[in-house]
Amino acid sequence: MQIKNYLQTIDLTVPQQLQTLVENRRVFNLRNCELNIFESYQQAYHVPLTFDDLVITSMIRGKKVMHLFNKPSFDYLPGETVIVPPQETMIIDFPEATTDNPTQCIALAIDDCYIRETVNYLNHYYNTGEEQQNWQLTFRQYHFENNHEITELINKLIRICSSNERSKNIYADLQLKELLIRLLQSQQLGEAEEGSASNMNGNRQNFVLNYIQEHLTEKIAVDALSRKAYLSRNLFFKWFREQFGITPLEYVNKERIKLAKQLLAKPQSNIYDVSKLCGFTDVNYFVRVFRKLEGTTPKVYQSSR
Repeated sequence: MQIKNYLQTIDLTVPQQLQTLVENRRVFNLRNCELNIFESYQQAYHVPLTFDDLVITSMIRGKKVMHLFNKPSFDYLPGETVIVPPQETMIIDFPEATTDNPTQCIALAIDDCYIRETVNYLNHYYNTGEEQQNWQLTFRQYHFENNHEITELINKLIRICSSNERSKNIYADLQLKELLIRLLQSQQLGEAEEGSASNMNGNRQNFVLNYIQEHLTEKIAVDALSRKAYLSRNLFFKWFREQFGITPLEYVNKERIKLAKQLLAKPQSNIYDVSKLCGFTDVNYFVRVFRKLEGTTPKVYQSSR
């Protein structure tokens, strides 16, 4: 799985200022959040870490192995994010950390009251007509690859939190709210996809996503989707973006590129046929979308398999 959306690098701690070689910590405290930068310079195993608040962590360099929620352990790599609830202990291994190859990650701890206010904001302003959505952060999808928006927001928060600006609390609050909303929308999309895959067409979200999956290799008109959702075209665009944080076309293209990657893994496949099989009528457009979402061309991606 190719990872593209890396966080911007952060300067490592000056060696003379290191307090420990395992999970050395720098802290930046703000009104509603706390930015922690952790670095490890030697191998270590079963290192516990617990926060009192919900924490959003993102890897910057190196590799960790995470043990969470009594689930199977997983490799944690740059370009990925993990969200952890308050008082949940992370058990972390550092199998490859050395002085020349340290691990570095950020952990953004967010005040619980601020999270509740943001969720209440969503419940008050983002519910649509008769279809009421109970927005809430869940932890069923706690480990995921960063998308472009989440990467940019975390990069901004790192810059703001580590700056000396007097107004940094104001700027951080704005970025925090958007980050939380995008995480909620991303989780909403994931759960709706699970529902559509299980043929749970009991609501508008599942029905629309299921229709897209069933017609992914065909031409999908937005007018047809809006009719399936029993909404006007304009309302459908607004509803889809509010629910999932992306436009219908962005979602369709994302799913088509996901299918394209599966097809390109077969040595005998060619780019023109893959483009057509994934519902693209123009191979040049397919290449542009692939490059935008994957950071490389279909041909380079296929040759690297």
